[in-house]
Amino acid sequence: MGVEAGISGEMDIAFLAARTAPGWARSLIELRLTDWGMGRIAADVCLVAGELIANAVESTPDAEIRIRFTREPMAVLLAVWDSSDAMPAVTPVRELTLEELGADPRALDPGHDDGTGGWGLPIVQALSAACGVRVTEPRGKWVWARIAC
Repeated sequence: MGVEAGISGEMDIAFLAARTAPGWARSLIELRLTDWGMGRIAADVCLVAGELIANAVESTPDAEIRIRFTREPMAVLLAVWDSSDAMPAVTPVRELTLEELGADPRALDPGHDDGTGGWGLPIVQALSAACGVRVTEPRGKWVWARIAC
């Protein structure tokens, strides 16, 4: 993991796309928000960060991902890069039934899909003032979200 911080406190972090990356990044982002006096938006920003980073990890396991976190007037900008050319896809949100909310005895089984995933990008859209994707050459993409202060 390499971390660079500019004079304004901007972060540019390279991580191995491992399941631990979202947690590490959320901790660093929360500390930076506290330094900037923006602790009141930390929960929303960390939730968005966790979703975008988890998607990058899933798209490029064991590869490198990058996280940029910058301060803007009245907002923060979070961008996550991965080397996959696959574009993020928003899954339509559906209402869960009472049966789906109960304990799933297979929840910890490797590869088990309980069908309740896919809420990440709708959460990002709901918490962000703007969000999007920018393709990079020769491969990959930046997925970004701007969260208002």
